[in-house]
Amino acid sequence: MENKKQSIIPYGELGIIALESCRELGEKICTHIANMRLENANDEKIINEKAKTFFISIEEIRFSNGEGKVKISESVRGKDIYILADIGNYSCTYKMFGFTNHKGPDEHFQDIKRVVSAIGGRARKVTVIMPMLYEARQHKRKGRESLDCAIGLQELERLGVEEILTFDVHDPTIQNAIPLSSLVNIYPTYEILKTFLKTEKDVLVDKSKMIVISPDTGAMDRAVYYSSVLGLDVGLFYKRRDHTKVVHGKNPIVEHEYMGRPIENQNILIVDDMIASGESIFDIAVELKKRNAKNIYVSTTFALFTEGAEKFEKFHKEGIINKVYSTNLTYIPKEIKDREWFKEVDMSEFLARIVNQLNYDKSISSLLDATESIQKLLKKINNK
Repeated sequence: MENKKQSIIPYGELGIIALESCRELGEKICTHIANMRLENANDEKIINEKAKTFFISIEEIRFSNGEGKVKISESVRGKDIYILADIGNYSCTYKMFGFTNHKGPDEHFQDIKRVVSAIGGRARKVTVIMPMLYEARQHKRKGRESLDCAIGLQELERLGVEEILTFDVHDPTIQNAIPLSSLVNIYPTYEILKTFLKTEKDVLVDKSKMIVISPDTGAMDRAVYYSSVLGLDVGLFYKRRDHTKVVHGKNPIVEHEYMGRPIENQNILIVDDMIASGESIFDIAVELKKRNAKNIYVSTTFALFTEGAEKFEKFHKEGIINKVYSTNLTYIPKEIKDREWFKEVDMSEFLARIVNQLNYDKSISSLLDATESIQKLLKKINNK
């Protein structure tokens, strides 16, 4: 009887605080949870009213000199609080000394700390959902360098954050920075493949006509997983870099060398964790087309488009890149979402299931292991 009660009583009253950077995703998550808890109710009005009970509104206040504060509009005492923030959302702006300033990762992270500070230890539990981990690319030291990611995680731990949920961390061993706290690294593989296979319905009809490609050695584990669950061959492009120079913080790529079986007349799926400027993807796509590849698809967790999307548009018009699949875990401008070559993978329902499970103090292991779900999806497609 005790166990049954534990399974139906929440750990604490659910409260979701979505910062300005993650407001749209937060509202979707609340709606999905409300739908789950109302047992798939069809009345949208009732679902939306229930969703409002989870959503805790806040004010993100900025002074004219750039200083800021966060004010929570209602009590959080005894609640199970989930703070959502997108540190990559550069669309958030504020006025500083009369000019418009765009928020960067440092400012978004500071706002997370402000929310935790405003909670002041009154919540029953505080969990931070940071889809793109703060400073994840600065996770290890090479010479006299800062360790920004480790320091950031330790700051959250000291403030009383018990659990951090993030996606596709650049190096999962960063969790060693906070060994006594929970850092959950989640992969969106199932959601991406589900969207990809529903959109490209005939791509797996003949598996001998498709290859999964890793754009570098760092993404090889991901490519091997994709190829294993889909039953495809895998190939690798190796980046030869000039280690005598540093351009924009990186050693420039000299040449891409391919290792794998012939790709003539093959459909290609390039998988990676992140698209920044997209230059390495462009280089690889060109190399693939030189080898007479057929259709080229790109799958990534975070599409940043740091230098705009015009080159992607150009490559699509020239028939080099067919489509880019990426999640809504970080900000993507509407003008890019509306492009013919871009397909957004909505992660809100998946995140809602995770938050709902955690709020009831249940294991999320089954949600984190995508293999079984992918196999069921492939079986369903094959039956059709």
